[in-house]
Amino acid sequence: MREKTPQSERKKAHNNQPVRASITFPSDLHEALEKIALQKKVSLAWVVRDASERYVAEETTEAGLPRPGKR
Repeated sequence: MREKTPQSERKKAHNNQPVRASITFPSDLHEALEKIALQKKVSLAWVVRDASERYVAEETTEAGLPRPGKR
């Protein structure tokens, strides 16, 4: 059996690889996100990624921080 690599080392080793996350939403927010996904004909995951990217772009701009992926 393969030995587990600590999470911090896995992140360093796969710096630019997608990461799977499990997120719990309040039911009303989840319902709203699903409706948006249906309207746009995309997946719920796409809506969450798009919203997250927009949020990070806005927050990093306001705080004067470099955007992820930009060095």
